[in-house]
Amino acid sequence: MPSTWETDAAGVLLLPSGRTLRGRGLRDPLPDGPPPDFGLYLQAEEPPATAWESRWLRWPDFRLPVDRSAAARALLEAWERAAAERVEVACTAGRGRTGTALACVAVLDGVPPHQAVAYVRAHYSRHAVETPWQRRYVERFTP
Repeated sequence: MPSTWETDAAGVLLLPSGRTLRGRGLRDPLPDGPPPDFGLYLQAEEPPATAWESRWLRWPDFRLPVDRSAAARALLEAWERAAAERVEVACTAGRGRTGTALACVAVLDGVPPHQAVAYVRAHYSRHAVETPWQRRYVERFTP
């Protein structure tokens, strides 16, 4: 049986395929429950090490990933791993960068790019994706 997040847990995005990913803010305490199997961390500076496998994607606050090719690979990895593992995506507050990344993962899962931001706002956080350029990034996202 796949190791996924409970769909009713806080911060968990349920994708149309049934895959789940947890979004969160790193400034908040680690939620109760099992730890992630894999984490994708979106920060300007390298985050502290974790007890689970993780990737760091250089992504300044309110901006876009520094290396868009690396971002596409990391987001694809997160989506693929979410089929059988507990995957966490996080930035400082868990809104702009995390919401943008989750919207891109939703595109990978089959949500049309022009609907992905609304999907993530409806199913993860109404504050997801904070800037116009983050929204455009999602609308133009290709792996």
